[in-house]
Amino acid sequence: MGFTTNSSGGGTILRPSLVPPPSDAHKYSRGHAMVWSGPVLHTGASRLSAQAALAVGAGLVTLMGEKAALVEQAARVTAIMLRETDMSFSCVDDRVTSCAIGPGAGASVRQAVLQILSLNVPTILDADALTAFEGDPATLCGATRPTDVMTPHIGDFLRLFPDIPTDNRADAARRAADRAQCVVLLKGYETWVAAPDGRALVNRHASPWLATAGSGDVLTGLICGLVAQGVPAFDAASIAAWLHGDIGARGGPSLTADNMISHIPLVLRGCLHDASEHGSGSRT
Repeated sequence: MGFTTNSSGGGTILRPSLVPPPSDAHKYSRGHAMVWSGPVLHTGASRLSAQAALAVGAGLVTLMGEKAALVEQAARVTAIMLRETDMSFSCVDDRVTSCAIGPGAGASVRQAVLQILSLNVPTILDADALTAFEGDPATLCGATRPTDVMTPHIGDFLRLFPDIPTDNRADAARRAADRAQCVVLLKGYETWVAAPDGRALVNRHASPWLATAGSGDVLTGLICGLVAQGVPAFDAASIAAWLHGDIGARGGPSLTADNMISHIPLVLRGCLHDASEHGSGSRT
């Protein structure tokens, strides 16, 4: 499955374009995403991320973590695989094409974050993976690369970048991306996506119905699933921001993170281009 980022001349993200996978695609060619599970009784957030990564097109998705947490996960997932791991993360081999860590991970996640980043697999950092470095942001920013994505809301952002003013969110996202040398997606009613090279786009296709617990975990999974398929980090974050907003617009009142997953196929279908327009099995 191929994606292209569409934006207006003013830097606003528009509906992305999607082309079906080639006829000879298989699950391994569509990428393998791995998501760090939260501990026992805190597994829901990472499960939402894993489900979103699978729904957006990653060929394989694995939840990794402690055995006790994975036993809890096993009662709730089927197509998503489970891998027990310690801090060596030996299960993250050269077939893994993206990782996500942070949703429901807990405050003691620093070592896991730094170890995953050292494996040079494109990584999406959210929630606890960011706030765990409050007071020591230089350690995190020294480990991230242009292939990684941070997804802070304004509270997370102020903990990591307390000296960067946020009255101008576009400038704040750009400065943070330059400092961390990774893509920064600053969540809000207008979500700004910035790259270390100075590029920045804004997503205004959103909805107040997204203000619900677990919504950000779904966004993390969307980015992770897109990166797993080979979409560059900046494009993946931009596309995911629009898709996430469209889920909110379609879901409307009573939208919850649990039922956001069921809207992903409808959102993707709305972005689908007839493969015949591009040649059989072509990619963008």
